[in-house]
Amino acid sequence: MPLPLDGRILQNPRSPQHVDVAQPRVWDERLSAVLPPTSRLLSLYADATWAEGPVWWPEEHSLVFSDVIGRRTLAWREDGSIVTVRDRSDFANGNAIDAQGRLVQAEHGRRGISRTDERHTELLIDAYEGEPLNSPNDLLVASDGAIWFTDPTYGISDPREGYPADPALPHQSVYRWSDADGLHRMIDLDQPNGLAFSRDEKTLYVTESNAQRLPRIVACRWDGEVLGTPRTFATVDAGIPDGLAVDSRDWLWISSEAGVVIVDGEGGRLGVIPTPHVVSNCAFDAAEKRLFITGDSDLWMVELA
Repeated sequence: MPLPLDGRILQNPRSPQHVDVAQPRVWDERLSAVLPPTSRLLSLYADATWAEGPVWWPEEHSLVFSDVIGRRTLAWREDGSIVTVRDRSDFANGNAIDAQGRLVQAEHGRRGISRTDERHTELLIDAYEGEPLNSPNDLLVASDGAIWFTDPTYGISDPREGYPADPALPHQSVYRWSDADGLHRMIDLDQPNGLAFSRDEKTLYVTESNAQRLPRIVACRWDGEVLGTPRTFATVDAGIPDGLAVDSRDWLWISSEAGVVIVDGEGGRLGVIPTPHVVSNCAFDAAEKRLFITGDSDLWMVELA
């Protein structure tokens, strides 16, 4: 399915630019084989307002990401250009691509989940038991086609990221939605934010991002019907954990104020990729040869072994 580009060019083709920041710190030799000493942070774009939600779009060989506050969905192309996908999004944050190549987004503005093909954008869900959702933040599409998403209150509490409102729901939750089964509230957490599945989809990882309490990454077992009790899986060194990505080794690459923190499948620290400022999210390309990182005004990239 072709990318439904609005097509406005925001940046002409250019080469990645080196960023003046400390090189990645490796604490475990296993990471050295993935993140070699020559790896450096590269700048791909620096003119967003608040960059978020990176996802690789295989059919277009492009990296789609959101400028939440700028109310635009953008795409970085292999030639280094930046083009608009949705030039007036409704404060879209998280992005995912489904099996049909459609763009699925968590929107703060409409407080719902939308799906875009080459013809139109459809709002799939914006309420739970008759009450508006808070502000869907991050999402993923599982192998069975179900959409999982988090629903904290950031998009209704920060006027830069949505339309201010009081929460209609007394909880912040993780939900699962599918065309066949509808919407199900899976678990309540404290400002659930980023989420990702293990490769076998038997463990769901979710970041709890309430800075006033203990920010953490929790892990929940998923047997296809019931989501298990959350357990603390990992924490970050600075700030709050935000978006995260899981690689083919089942390692977690976690956004934080210190950069991208990397932990193994048991939660053991492997290393960190420092960044000039806070990271919001990260994603791999299809071959896991590049890690794309968003944060503040920036889209960065690190080349992997």
